[in-house]
Amino acid sequence: MDDKKVALITGCSSGIGLSTSVALARSGCTTYATMRDLSKSKLLQSILEKEKLPISIIQLDVIEDKSVTRAIKDIIEKSGRIDILVNNAGFGITGAFEDLTVDEIKQQFETNFFGLIRVTQGVLPYMRSQHSGVIVNISSGLGRFGVATNSAYASSKFAVEGLTESMSPELKQFGIRTVLIEPGIIRTKFIQSSKLARKSKDITSPYRKYMENMEKGMKKLIECGQAPEYVADIILSAIQDNNPKLRYLAGQDVEQILEAKEKLSDEDFHNMLKKMSS
Repeated sequence: MDDKKVALITGCSSGIGLSTSVALARSGCTTYATMRDLSKSKLLQSILEKEKLPISIIQLDVIEDKSVTRAIKDIIEKSGRIDILVNNAGFGITGAFEDLTVDEIKQQFETNFFGLIRVTQGVLPYMRSQHSGVIVNISSGLGRFGVATNSAYASSKFAVEGLTESMSPELKQFGIRTVLIEPGIIRTKFIQSSKLARKSKDITSPYRKYMENMEKGMKKLIECGQAPEYVADIILSAIQDNNPKLRYLAGQDVEQILEAKEKLSDEDFHNMLKKMSS
């Protein structure tokens, strides 16, 4: 075991997770890039082989207790410690609230919220014994404000915000920092891989037209979004920050929206969001 920082990142098959694993490895971290489906590791594998990066790709499904336990045990056996945890794994379910089933909302929380809890609680005993560590939770601008047709996703990220803010003072006494990263619109496969509520696919849904208009608006916004490398750089900066904060915004769009939220009434704010997505 060497004295390099050891990082565990979830959801690394593409997007922010992939870019973050590369950024941390380039900075000198021994990096464990995890993903649910190892068949999606080809792009990351080609990058690490080309650049000879200190990245190990391992299987970890955040919704499976045994998978989480096995992955963490494997990392401890190989490296002896975990210094950085980046909870990135997540996905989105879109649909008007009335069209969402309870099971669909539970599925959203199982990955985005309870998955984060599983991995964090698995890592914390080792960070406490080290009396050091950084836990980075990837939230979203939608962890600070809600958007129509994203009630399941936004509420899961609001939960991540509340959890992180609450556990931060508990962990500080053990030398463990917690960080929230709040991206805006990012050019990843996230939107394409989002799931649509089953009832929203029904042409008889009273929200069908509304959903179609929102989808068109989101496509326009994504074209102007930031690259995932932009978020990865902010994550790296947050980990290395000599004047650490709890929250780090990642995107001019989310900065501008939250600035407006402070100044506008709730009604005016949501009218603004409606215009942006139309």
